[in-house]
Amino acid sequence: MIRDYFAELYVAGSFADAGWNVYFPHRDKGFDFIVSKPDGAGGQILRPVQVKGKYATEEKGDKTAYGYVGRLSQLHPEMVLAIPFFPHGTAPAPSCIAYIPVSLIKPHKRGYRCHPCSFKGGIPAPRRGYAPFFDTKGLKLLESASWKDSTI
Repeated sequence: MIRDYFAELYVAGSFADAGWNVYFPHRDKGFDFIVSKPDGAGGQILRPVQVKGKYATEEKGDKTAYGYVGRLSQLHPEMVLAIPFFPHGTAPAPSCIAYIPVSLIKPHKRGYRCHPCSFKGGIPAPRRGYAPFFDTKGLKLLESASWKDSTI
């Protein structure tokens, strides 16, 4: 089952629940959507978002490093690579969502890579160093002016 559009809308809903404004493009030629939030000093925080869902099959084995490897249609210094991780089966929602800054996206022979999760027994889980970039903590971290330069 491929649920790419569902993943985009689920991630967008997570941003909205955290108080971000979500803007969808008329044509999807790169970023899936843009988010904005007041910065508290009269300005706005703007982040372009690309969503790359990970959908585990029953055949997927345990991995210490698990995540996205592939092409990214666009890069931007303030972008978010949002990776919703789905467990085996037909779960109604992802197990967790990573919100990754460009500083943690590395070049790879197939494009780019980022492995913020491990995968064990059919369930994805954040790797220790990447834990601050997941779920509610990850969304909160996006509000930091230095977020784009974050490291693990």
